[in-house]
Amino acid sequence: MRSPEADDPGDPLELERLAEELATRELNSRALDHDTNIDGLTKAERDLPVYVPLSHDNSNLSAETFNVEEFLLSRAYTSLPDLRSELRDYLAKLKEELVKLINDDYEAFISLSTDLKDEGARLDMMKAPLDGLKSEVLGARQTLQNIQAAIQEKLIKRKALREDKAFLHLLLKISELITRLELLLLIAAPPEDDTTSSNVGTMGLSLHDDAAEDRTEGNRAKHLARVAAEYTQLLYHVSRARTGGSAFIDESQWRIDRIRSTLSSDLDHLFASTVTALSSGKGQGKDSKTAEAERSKWIADVTECLKTYDMLGLWRDAEDVLRKEVVRDFVKNTIHPGALTAPHSPILPHTPFNPTARARSPQPLTASLPPHTPYTPFTAFASKQNPFDLSLAAGAAAASAHILDDRDDPLAALYNNVLRFVERDLKRIMEIAEKVCVKSGSRSSEGRLVTDAKRQQDAHGFEIMANVIWAELGRAMMDELGNVIFAAGKPDDFRKHYETTQAFIRSVEFLAPSVHSVEAMRAHPVFVAFERRWQLPVYFQLRWKEIVMRLEGSLAVTRLERAVSKPAEAFVTSQAAAIWEAINACWSAEVFIPELSHRFWKFTLQILSRYKTWLESSLPVFQPSSQVAAAVAAEKLAAAPGGSPVSASRSGTPLPSLEMASAESTAADEASLQRFSIAIIDIKAVESHVMKLWREEISMMLPELSDRSIDVSPEDALKRSISSLTSLIPPLSSQIIAILARRACDALLSMRSIPSQFRAMSSSRRMPTEPSYFISLIFRPIKNFFAIDNAEGPGAPLRGNFLQAYAEEVFEIVVQRYIYYLSAMKKTEESLRKLKKGKKSAFSLFGSSAKEDDGRADEEKIRAQMMLDVEAFGKDAESLGVATSQSGSFKSLRDMASASLSDE
Repeated sequence: MRSPEADDPGDPLELERLAEELATRELNSRALDHDTNIDGLTKAERDLPVYVPLSHDNSNLSAETFNVEEFLLSRAYTSLPDLRSELRDYLAKLKEELVKLINDDYEAFISLSTDLKDEGARLDMMKAPLDGLKSEVLGARQTLQNIQAAIQEKLIKRKALREDKAFLHLLLKISELITRLELLLLIAAPPEDDTTSSNVGTMGLSLHDDAAEDRTEGNRAKHLARVAAEYTQLLYHVSRARTGGSAFIDESQWRIDRIRSTLSSDLDHLFASTVTALSSGKGQGKDSKTAEAERSKWIADVTECLKTYDMLGLWRDAEDVLRKEVVRDFVKNTIHPGALTAPHSPILPHTPFNPTARARSPQPLTASLPPHTPYTPFTAFASKQNPFDLSLAAGAAAASAHILDDRDDPLAALYNNVLRFVERDLKRIMEIAEKVCVKSGSRSSEGRLVTDAKRQQDAHGFEIMANVIWAELGRAMMDELGNVIFAAGKPDDFRKHYETTQAFIRSVEFLAPSVHSVEAMRAHPVFVAFERRWQLPVYFQLRWKEIVMRLEGSLAVTRLERAVSKPAEAFVTSQAAAIWEAINACWSAEVFIPELSHRFWKFTLQILSRYKTWLESSLPVFQPSSQVAAAVAAEKLAAAPGGSPVSASRSGTPLPSLEMASAESTAADEASLQRFSIAIIDIKAVESHVMKLWREEISMMLPELSDRSIDVSPEDALKRSISSLTSLIPPLSSQIIAILARRACDALLSMRSIPSQFRAMSSSRRMPTEPSYFISLIFRPIKNFFAIDNAEGPGAPLRGNFLQAYAEEVFEIVVQRYIYYLSAMKKTEESLRKLKKGKKSAFSLFGSSAKEDDGRADEEKIRAQMMLDVEAFGKDAESLGVATSQSGSFKSLRDMASASLSDE
């Protein structure tokens, strides 16, 4: 096959085509080499290809379209002459097989025509009767199809007749049920023909007898339950009949609606009279047995009525009856604008309240059962009794309401009247309604709690706690007492009203029959609106202003001074005490409200930050660099091998003055020590008190974090604020150490006169046995500061925490100063010795050896005195808790004191 490029007149030899075929062959050869070389062998090490002769099994020869290129590539290792001879041999083989096939089947081909001779006439004879048979079969088939169609039509008609008959029976049953229900409910039937009247006459007489018997026996509740069951059956049949589109159902719909309204009206009337009898206590004047029997009968009637309401799905109608007949009148007479000023009398139950008679009376069903709803007492509001003790105690009577502490609290007295009313007149009804809903399954059909007002009306099951009790109570409290209860202008009264109301809500929830009732009450729109009426942010702003004004009045004085009257707890200044009082006030029972915990927590951290700001503004200005520390650095250079005091003093760090401090500087230092110690004492006191408050109260008052993305917990935030405040202690301690070290080093000034004193009194001076007087004065500033040997001291409260640390710092500074003075003394003695040697060489006098002996004796006495002083200095430091054995500077001081004053 020639390619299009081959027709190009510019390429008569088809070189481009040959080049492309060569490149393609090389690529295929490389791919074949890559596929074959899988064991890592080189091209020379590969095996030779296996020669496969041409046969019928060759895929290229048996393909529908013969591809020359693929065939040639499959025989790539065969030369063209060999391939041509191989193809010729295969062609000869094919011809030979074809000839053999023809020779083997030749006789069959020849005999095929002779065997079919005279077969046409025979086939025509066989074909003649087939046409008749075909017509007969088709006729029979048509007959059977007609019969099948007739049977199918008759079956369809019979099915339609059966359906019409069943539908007529259904309509008759509906008619009978309507008539029966009208007779049971004493509804006047519409005018009908004589036949219908005669058919229903007997049934009407029997129904009238049954109804009269029910009414005479007082079984109106059971009678209405029976009517409701039949009415439910009627609704089921009507729903089935409506699918057929019957005109009879449409015409009878007004009768069905009349039955429903009559049944609902009778049920409402019976339920209203029963609950009114229960709440009013009509049998109160009778003896206990008769009153208890009547009460049991009323409870049974209430149970039947609630079952009937649940069967008909009229849960909201039952709630309306309770609201109108029982709750609304009580709420109207109890909750009004003058309710908090009028005297309250407790509501006593209408049943006999004698303990002995009550013990003989049958116990309610829930007497020995634990409450269904959990109750958490409000820690800031006292109560007269523990509901768990009353409900869970063995042999206890019926669990009563959680009565609030109404001493000097008219709102609590009002709430107690409401609680007694709910417990006496509604608690049992709620429990019965809850059992009815659970038993019938109407509660589980709701699926989830609804919060919308319209959808709540369409919800399944009784919600007496939410739709009856709280809806009336909450609305009345908001309308009649809202100006008193929700008024945030008086924080103390507002907090008291809020805590009393929250305790009342929990007491009401404790009377709920189930957790679902509590959830429904909290999701009710009236409850949501009631909770929104509390102006908690306004209350917090008033409390914030009250606390801040009192606190800022104390912090207006920016001086660290001891309070004239000693503050409470362990505080020194009135400002620190005010800080603690402000923090403590935020979490006190008189101020704290759980819903504002996050605001009070933030306010607590702000108070701590404000105290730090006040401290920074009240403290004196810190020295930019401690003079004593500078002296230590210079003295270390002087004490180094080969160093000298002169070279050290010429360094960039100047030496402090070696003169005694003046009276003015001493007074300033004393005032600074007072201020610094006061600040540290108050900071430590605030830290301990705040952390104790956190462990004992705040950590339990703060709610748990629901947002897991917040990395900083409240405890970590408090520790950060405390650490920010305590970060002032190290610089304050540095200033105190600098003053104490400076005073301690002032006592060492007397040490420079020791050599002159010994030489002036060399004849009468003996070998020293006691340390110098100034050694006991070195640590006296520390002892006076911490009140160790004195009655009072500015740092007495800090002794346990800072004595050892301060003593170690002052000890190191004094040791360095001590080394500096010894080094200077040795330099002076060395200079004097060289001066004496020069005079001796110039003027050789008699008696020089005696003077030399006296000089050596003086040096020994001075060295002995130095050793005694250093040892006494070390023991005095150890009495303050300093580990002198671990100090390298003190070891150097001891070695320097024991060494000779002058080098030989």
